[in-house]
Amino acid sequence: MQTLQVGAFFQDMQQRLSLRLLNSPKGLVRDVTQKDLHRPGLALAGFLDLFTYDRIQVLGNTEVGYLKSLSPEAQLESLQRFFQFQIPCIIVSNSNDVPPDLPRLADLAGVSIFVSPLSTTELGHLLSDYLDHKFAPSTVVHGSLVDVYGTGLLFTGRSGIGKSEVSLDLVERGHRLVSDDVVTLTRTADNVLMGSGSELLKHFMEIRGVGIIDICRMFGVRAIRLQKRVETEVELVDWSGEHDYERTGMEDAYQEYLGVQIPYVRLPIYPGKNVTVIAETIALNLHLKVYGWHPTKQFSAALSEAMKNRTQQIESYLEKDFE
Repeated sequence: MQTLQVGAFFQDMQQRLSLRLLNSPKGLVRDVTQKDLHRPGLALAGFLDLFTYDRIQVLGNTEVGYLKSLSPEAQLESLQRFFQFQIPCIIVSNSNDVPPDLPRLADLAGVSIFVSPLSTTELGHLLSDYLDHKFAPSTVVHGSLVDVYGTGLLFTGRSGIGKSEVSLDLVERGHRLVSDDVVTLTRTADNVLMGSGSELLKHFMEIRGVGIIDICRMFGVRAIRLQKRVETEVELVDWSGEHDYERTGMEDAYQEYLGVQIPYVRLPIYPGKNVTVIAETIALNLHLKVYGWHPTKQFSAALSEAMKNRTQQIESYLEKDFE
């Protein structure tokens, strides 16, 4: 199960959400285990049957206004009942002033309280985007990811087959490296597959016989990007005369990662073959398909039409042959 420490969340979003810690920091060691948010209005009112306490709790104008409307005794009873549950943390929106018992009871329960000047709606949007990313399913693939003409090409294949060399050649031709050797794939909420590099490797690349090179310092920031949507996998394989390889492209192949299917190309290579130009062609060909132009299908349709016309010409000629 994926978890996010409250302290890490605070560090990541403190500036973006203008967060301020209202009580002691001992609650920062707690874990967030759910990506959804919860507004605990009914829980504060005493209905706890469906209280999703394991989510980040957001107190907006309604919740704070309700607490302030209670007598001191009823307010204390409501908060004590509320803090009987293992709550990850609390965020108060609109810079609302909270009842004095809230920080005190939160300290006793080991729960952090943050205050943000943002409205509840804006806070919810920004926080949901962040949590969706943090809790998104992910996996690691051995390969190289390059942005080629705006298309994310994921190069895979056996170790030493030349994935890094192809990526380096593409960068030299003006394309952008996302990651080499280790690519982290993340599935976003709208079933888009995003690829990124590791924090340790960043944009370093290993070229066998040369060593480790820094793509960013060598080619500049124009040659890199932090993440890119993965749109096609290109598997580099050793050429073998015993295998049949796709020649017409009539049947589209797909590869699946994290439940998301992406186009798949199995590319045989041998010495002297210009893999870089073929990679650029794959990217441009995908652009054509996105805009509704499938070259293979268009060629097949044109060929069928030509054969049909030829057949009609022959039949027409034979009909006039009276000998």
